[in-house]
Amino acid sequence: MTEPVYRIRNLIRRYNGQTALGVDGLDLAPATITGLIGPNGSGKSTLLGLLAFVDRPSEGEILYQGQPARPFSPEIRFQVTLLTQEPYLLKRSVFDNIAYGLKLRKETDRIRQRVFAAMEGVGLLPESFCHRHWYELSGGEAQRVALAARLVLRPRVLLLDEPTASIDAESAQRIKEAALEARDRWGTTLVIASHDWQWLYEVCDSVLHLDGGRVFGDGAVNMIRGGDWIQKSTGLMALCLADGQRIEAAAPAGGEIAAFVPADALQLKAEGAASPHGLPNVLTGTVSRMLLERSTGRIVVTVLVGGLVFNLKTGQDDVRTLQLFPGQPVTVSFAPGAVQWM
Repeated sequence: MTEPVYRIRNLIRRYNGQTALGVDGLDLAPATITGLIGPNGSGKSTLLGLLAFVDRPSEGEILYQGQPARPFSPEIRFQVTLLTQEPYLLKRSVFDNIAYGLKLRKETDRIRQRVFAAMEGVGLLPESFCHRHWYELSGGEAQRVALAARLVLRPRVLLLDEPTASIDAESAQRIKEAALEARDRWGTTLVIASHDWQWLYEVCDSVLHLDGGRVFGDGAVNMIRGGDWIQKSTGLMALCLADGQRIEAAAPAGGEIAAFVPADALQLKAEGAASPHGLPNVLTGTVSRMLLERSTGRIVVTVLVGGLVFNLKTGQDDVRTLQLFPGQPVTVSFAPGAVQWM
């Protein structure tokens, strides 16, 4: 059995006494692509910082290739690299930025060819860009240089934190292609945090959803946000949505305050399809997007319901049968007992 690149157990990261991230258990296999999705402040960047070993957990452990690793330790500093949304470049030429890591490693053999190959890999013409200064680059060009400086080292792990946010379309595409090529050519393990759901579902072997510092194993998990839950005489909890529809759920066992519904608990029907009257949680919504999940061949359907977003997975035959398309009115249903609390 292949040793995971990362093995995380009972991890907690706190800042100023507040828990920013909690991961009970997570293994990441080598040469895989893992996506991280979730709202701002959900813990994605915190998790990436821990995986990059530029931060350390408050509790628990992270094993890298079966061994504990210290932040900034020499044995991993060239094996694991993080590309942040805001690229940091040294105040020197493009060539010297990309060559910097090789020189630290004292790997100066064929350095010009290696740097030029890394530049070409991210779509930058070496003769046009190698002598440019850091301040002469656009945001997208700077991000490509920052990625090239990492790829020239052929890292075992490449961590990407919103790598294509706020840059031009050409740069975004070049960054996507170069990152995937690293996995294909060198077996690099990729972990990508992005709001680009379509890209993640197209390329990732698995997609993790983060919310409130918690990690869920399925990127199609459905958080029920906002509003005030009211306890009914039946013992169920009820939440009124912005459009007047209502969700009912079994009461939480303890002090949990956040609710979610697993994707596989949802049923999808065309609007007007026969549904038993009077059942709770039969909700009318609108299809907003449809994405192909590469790892399974299933379709991830996103439905907007009363200010909430529901994601579910269905087969391609079901999509054809229901004649699903963005903008189509549909019905989403689930049992009150399917609502889980955390």
